[in-house]
Amino acid sequence: MKLVSGQLPWEITIPDPPEYPVLEQDITCDCLIVGGGMGGAMMSYRMSLSGAETVLIEKRKVGTGSTHANTGLLQIANDKSLTACMNTFGEENGVLFYRLCQQAMSRILELSGKLDIDPQIIERSSLLYASSPEDVAMLKLENENLIKHGFDSEFWDEEKVRSHYSFSKPAALYSRGDAETNPLRTVHSLIHKAHAGGVRVYEQTEALHYEYNEDGVICHTANGRIYAKNVVFAMGYETQEMKKDRGAELINTYAIMTEPLSSLPKWHERSLLWETARPYLYFRTTPEGRIIAGGKDEQLTSVERREVRVLSQCERLVEEVTALFPELKGIKAEFSWGAVFGSTHDGLPYMGSHPEYPHCYFIEGYGGNGTVYSMIAAELLADTLAGKVRPELELFSLTRSAKPAPSPAVQP
Repeated sequence: MKLVSGQLPWEITIPDPPEYPVLEQDITCDCLIVGGGMGGAMMSYRMSLSGAETVLIEKRKVGTGSTHANTGLLQIANDKSLTACMNTFGEENGVLFYRLCQQAMSRILELSGKLDIDPQIIERSSLLYASSPEDVAMLKLENENLIKHGFDSEFWDEEKVRSHYSFSKPAALYSRGDAETNPLRTVHSLIHKAHAGGVRVYEQTEALHYEYNEDGVICHTANGRIYAKNVVFAMGYETQEMKKDRGAELINTYAIMTEPLSSLPKWHERSLLWETARPYLYFRTTPEGRIIAGGKDEQLTSVERREVRVLSQCERLVEEVTALFPELKGIKAEFSWGAVFGSTHDGLPYMGSHPEYPHCYFIEGYGGNGTVYSMIAAELLADTLAGKVRPELELFSLTRSAKPAPSPAVQP
């Protein structure tokens, strides 16, 4: 599966990334991680702290799959609001999901001081603005539910939004505790640290097929076999080529990164910006004074069609930036790209075991908060492999109903 198209921005930020050998012999391990993207990186780092013998393989070079297209917004809030999660899954589970995201964000913010390669994780506030006046009531209810359950949130009216930004919106929710990151540097820094902690890493080593036995899994590669007690599949959207999740949907999404700007517009705390409309637009800055914008999601097409659409969709994203910040009229996108993006019908990622794959676990961080989901999965699965029961995994079950029965509407 070709995951990305267009001009990608992150390689220039880490010109000499760590490199790892090709597997050329038979080996054994407690845990085999398949995939060197964000999910595999988070899992390998977490496993390096556990002392378990761990191996990570990546069929390409580390970080060259969907990581290239990741725009690096890390948030507690999700594509699916807390109110919507409570209505769909019940108040307890809806709050549990948001609480897990909050805890994962805290762990992500702690990473910079623990890694040898700077992942460029920078704490940011977020502003979720109403795309239309009709969305104001929804934002008010969301704000009340967030505050009720102890999450950071402030309701801003139109005047307050205008006083902090160079645009005006009917209303917004302002929150703290989110972050931006350089996703490629984050993946490399995590795997580099995991490798230093004893995880064996092999690049350009593709799993050709698996044997599932009573005592573990044998992974066959071109030049060697891996005898693993357990396997964690962290293959991102390519998981759908291995097993089709009926509740998952793949689409095309697009993003741009502008040239460096001499000065940024009025932009309070350089916060992460996104909107209530679905599909939504989002915006962030970079340490170099660039602007990243993303969105314009559309139905999955052929790779060739996506290649053609990158130019027109990314031109529209430039127009969206200047619509929000008119003083930036005339800016240019230095990088423009399109990519496969995955979501689920119920708004939750998939993580955990599957009855058809013994001794195996999956990390499928589908949705706009994939990096945060990867941190959640790494914690839950590492504990599970260590023999600790994590009932939270039931929420993300791979065999859950694709269309959960909604609970009665939640009021604040």
